[in-house]
Amino acid sequence: MEAPLAERVRPQALSDYISQSHLAGENGILTRQLKTGFIPSLIFWGPPGTGKTTLAEIIAKESERPFYALSAINSGVKDVREVIEKAKTNSGLFTARNPILFIDEIHRFSKSQQDSLLAAVERGWITLIGATTENPSFEVIPALLSRCQVYTLNPFTKDDLQALLERAMEKDDKIKRKKITLTETEALFRVSGGDGRKLLNTFELIVNSIPEESIEITNDAVMKIVQKNTVLYDKTGEQHYDIVSAFIKSIRGSDPNGAVYWLARMIEGGEDVKFIARRLLIAASEDIGNANPTALIMANNTFQAVSVIGYPESRILLSQCTVYLATSPKSNSSYIAIGKAQQVVKQTGDLSVPIHLRNAPTKLMKELGYGEDYKYSHDYANNFVNQEFLPQEISGTVFYEPGQNARENATREFLKNRWKLKYNY
Repeated sequence: MEAPLAERVRPQALSDYISQSHLAGENGILTRQLKTGFIPSLIFWGPPGTGKTTLAEIIAKESERPFYALSAINSGVKDVREVIEKAKTNSGLFTARNPILFIDEIHRFSKSQQDSLLAAVERGWITLIGATTENPSFEVIPALLSRCQVYTLNPFTKDDLQALLERAMEKDDKIKRKKITLTETEALFRVSGGDGRKLLNTFELIVNSIPEESIEITNDAVMKIVQKNTVLYDKTGEQHYDIVSAFIKSIRGSDPNGAVYWLARMIEGGEDVKFIARRLLIAASEDIGNANPTALIMANNTFQAVSVIGYPESRILLSQCTVYLATSPKSNSSYIAIGKAQQVVKQTGDLSVPIHLRNAPTKLMKELGYGEDYKYSHDYANNFVNQEFLPQEISGTVFYEPGQNARENATREFLKNRWKLKYNY
């Protein structure tokens, strides 16, 4: 069986690697490490299809080390221990060129599975390289994370994706047989979602679907072929973020039927329960917010529960939370408020804290008047007193505007009652 295009044109050397110049460029950190011969244990964190596996293989090849690979999807503690024993036998103890153990989707390993790696990494039996699409601060246990360097891979740019296509047309024997013109690439890039592997395999699908020797790639041609060959949900990343996007947008759009359907697609695809629960947490704050603050509590409780329970029962909890969020009133006012505030901070820099709001822990600070004119709200009627809490330069700037829903309508009235004209929305 012939390998797919993405595999056939996979780079074999760091010099052939496209993108990630901060890692693989002439002055990239991996380039420097390979020159010195010192390769620490690493975690590659980045979107699907940005070359994490390729980098691991190149490192092993160019440093002349034995290479072992496991996928966290279908490997357990027993598999990890077997590979470590092979590595120890292969390399001997404490050698300079200890084998590389590559673990794809390391974020899917449980705590006990990650624990099983600690001794081997600590004693130098292996150099661990893990790949993850999830923030390792959340998904990799602290003891293992502290023993690894975390390198971030950036999403491919349009130029990177264009370079991938051009290299495929130049180097792949099968693709070179046809005369291909890249008239339009927007649809191809959009369908790939920035995933280099998906881009190349979709490109091959399109080329193989057109019998002519001369092929013109246009947006219309791409969409007609791709829509006839829609792939199923792939938990390794091929359609991963499209399904998640549809899931979140269904919740935001208050459609429990749509939300539960896309939830089912993720569950049937074997998606990590914690990945789904984290998205529910984000939606509870970004899209519901103070229109129903209980939504965040519900989502957080769901996250804690599914972290303990797992499949198959977790599907019930996820469904309950999904329906609850989809049928909750919606507000993104807090999300908009922090965006506005961050933009003002970027534009105005580090404005001084007003004197009356400053802390005065020392005698000198008190003598300078720090905190002197501050009014303690609880000393006044209704636990409120009118005073300024913003730097003078941006006094009167509005960041938070209550949403149009029952709870935030009450918040609007509360603010108008206290602040009068200042919060007269």
